[in-house]
Amino acid sequence: MNGAHEEYQGMMVNRTYDEIQVGESASLMRTLTQADIEAFAAVSGDNNPAHLDPVYAQGTRFKTVIAHGMWGGALISAVLGTRFPGPGTIYLGQSLTFSKPVRIGDTVTVQVTAKEKKEKNRQVVMDCQVFNQKGEVVLSGEATVMAPAEKIEIKATAAPTITLSDPAARLNELLKKGAHLPAVRTAVVHPCDRESIQGALEAADKGLIVPVLVGPIARMQAAAEQAGLSLNGIELVDTEHSHASADQSVQLAAAGKVQALMKGSLHTDELMHAILSQPALRTGRRLSHVFRFDIPMYPKPLLITDAAINIHPDLMTKVDIVQNAIDFAQVLGVFQPKVAILSAVETVNPAIPSTLEAAALCKMADRGQISHALLDGPLAFDNAISPHAVEVKHIKSAVAGDADILLVPDLESGNMLSKQLEYLAGASGSGVVLGARVPIALTSRSDGPEVRMASALLVKLLAAAQLLYPSRR
Repeated sequence: MNGAHEEYQGMMVNRTYDEIQVGESASLMRTLTQADIEAFAAVSGDNNPAHLDPVYAQGTRFKTVIAHGMWGGALISAVLGTRFPGPGTIYLGQSLTFSKPVRIGDTVTVQVTAKEKKEKNRQVVMDCQVFNQKGEVVLSGEATVMAPAEKIEIKATAAPTITLSDPAARLNELLKKGAHLPAVRTAVVHPCDRESIQGALEAADKGLIVPVLVGPIARMQAAAEQAGLSLNGIELVDTEHSHASADQSVQLAAAGKVQALMKGSLHTDELMHAILSQPALRTGRRLSHVFRFDIPMYPKPLLITDAAINIHPDLMTKVDIVQNAIDFAQVLGVFQPKVAILSAVETVNPAIPSTLEAAALCKMADRGQISHALLDGPLAFDNAISPHAVEVKHIKSAVAGDADILLVPDLESGNMLSKQLEYLAGASGSGVVLGARVPIALTSRSDGPEVRMASALLVKLLAAAQLLYPSRR
């Protein structure tokens, strides 16, 4: 860097026009990541598939995604504005020549060198070169800047944190989990609106389910026409109304003619009543619901249970709820999930019944009444998912701050938490009912096709696991 830039104790120090010597230079290094490309696309609006779509990029001359050309230009700007000349610099012009692509994993070195000084307006012409790790020039050009007149020493400000959220990419990653498995013959119960019929047919197109649509045929055809879809080749079972749709679907499952159920546009209690009324679908477990969420601010999928079926579960019901969720987490590949039992506080308080039940559940896990998981509770929500909160509160726990499963106190709290994650935190959710002889994709009537597809994928995984592990049925 030839002394052209100083930085000490978190301070940025510029070079004034009078201090700059021709031949002085400054540089920085950066390794390109997928997150860099996504962040640049998000900020610039440049969603050229050559930068974002690996399948498209395979057909280009570069054979893989590459950085936006102006990503390198932005790094040149970073050197000029923060290092040399530094704070107080005014960017007047820039020429750029792009020589080679920059691919994910490439490490580039950006170097700017004072080439010429002009007395007029304290202008400095900078030679700009960007090299890859092989020493090859990938970008070159000249920048003209107005160098600062006064010496500036200023504390370096941390750059804002960008959280990248790509629901489509998260859905595609989830769908890959079941790509090797056969589609599951599934009764889709009363799909009489656009969202439910579209979700079912898209799940079929993705190879997740073989749909059997159970409902009034005229209404299902109208919903398909509204969505611009065709029911040609799809098995249809005609019913009069939603109650009959639920009953007929459950009978198909009880007879082994379908291996899963998928909720359409009927109320949840209609479907659950039909399931609970069919002894052939019952097991020794209490039925419970699990949400699976991909949350931008959390490093791994998070399961929340039970936010849809059991309103005020007692202790023994919670045993089944948590064991269902543990078994489900194992199907998803988490073989010893960490279960945080939520309450308002992290200490046992007789005035808060959920803290007593949390303590009892942990002791039951110690005695083998709940298996194949680590349990801790009571834990407040922040203690369950935030390592910082755990550190501040001096909580010693293998679960706190790193939970895979959140067991909520009751349906009300679970439902509010789940909807907050979805609508305020950008979470992508899907949901299933566990504890029956067949898995059940259970979504809200307001959920779009993506949620229904994701839920169908969970059903596909569960159906395969039940075939492999009949003891879980």
